[in-house]
Amino acid sequence: MIKFLDLNKINQRFEDAFAAQFKSFLNSGYYIKGDEVRSFEKNFADYCGTNYCVGVANGLDALTLIFKGYIELGKLEIGDEVLVPANTYIASILSVINAGLKPVFVEPDEATFNISISEIEKHITPNVKAVMAVHLYGQLADMKAINAIAKSHGLLVIEDAAQAHGALATSEGKKAGNLSHAAGFSFYPTKNLGALGDAGAVTTNDAELADCIRLLHNYGSSKKYINEKLGINSRLDELQAGFLNIKLHELDADNDRRREIARRYIQGINNPKIKLPYYSNTEDHVFHVFVIRVEDRSHFMSHLEQHNIGYLIHYPKPPHHQKALLPFKSLYLPITESIHRTVISIPLSPVMTDSDIETIINALNNY
Repeated sequence: MIKFLDLNKINQRFEDAFAAQFKSFLNSGYYIKGDEVRSFEKNFADYCGTNYCVGVANGLDALTLIFKGYIELGKLEIGDEVLVPANTYIASILSVINAGLKPVFVEPDEATFNISISEIEKHITPNVKAVMAVHLYGQLADMKAINAIAKSHGLLVIEDAAQAHGALATSEGKKAGNLSHAAGFSFYPTKNLGALGDAGAVTTNDAELADCIRLLHNYGSSKKYINEKLGINSRLDELQAGFLNIKLHELDADNDRRREIARRYIQGINNPKIKLPYYSNTEDHVFHVFVIRVEDRSHFMSHLEQHNIGYLIHYPKPPHHQKALLPFKSLYLPITESIHRTVISIPLSPVMTDSDIETIINALNNY
């Protein structure tokens, strides 16, 4: 059986370093907001090329805290509208709603799956104050165009970079997390840079925003028992920060391997029933997942199962059809709905063998 994602095999590479890290953590007697968190915040900011990084509990909190921070700073107001891609994981939408803002669903570009530039322009009204760019599946959105539109309309730009650790906009020489006013990252275990539990971070070059989020994510407090704002408890765990510091050293190499596998799939899979993902053959895609499209997904899933090949669907139901977002159910979003009906992700990870890759290519060509 070729697993969709073998997390055990991915993390076994770091087993000795993790054990040493845990022993150091245990012996330190300091388990919240310690040296490892501070070290990771510096290391990840340096990696992304930003001035600031604030570690938080998870990716959803990272995005929510960005919006809440801008509300505290007076750059957004409760009820303001935020353009968001309709084709995304629900966390992108929840972050807007949880901050007291209103999401405006925008159709994606059907080739890249990311938010459509032409559709952004169509949805801008005086009530829209920000746009969220989601680097879906690990591929950068067209940030140059998004930033140009936002600048002309005075909009904030936020990146949902939860799936794009290390993706590089080669024309600008900047990585995900440094292509907007602020970015939210998730380090959920399945991510390209994954912790061994929940973890997240905000990156930004805005000193005011970074300071505000540092208050908000720690009960609104910068000094123990002195609370300046109505905050929450969303701190990056000290142990997870230590694990992330270890894994960060291998992120670029892992992303290179992901791109190598993706190229092999794109070159080797030749079946008119299977639509392969768009790839510019640059470092702007880190292939968090390799997403193909098929018309008869149930039949294709049966084919994969017969060949002992794992798969996942990212995502089976679009956010506006989720029960939690019932007020948006009547939206007409045909491109988004078509994508969600036809996408399926096949195995891709840095620990896959060449034999695994060839087996998958052959199985897909025989479908």
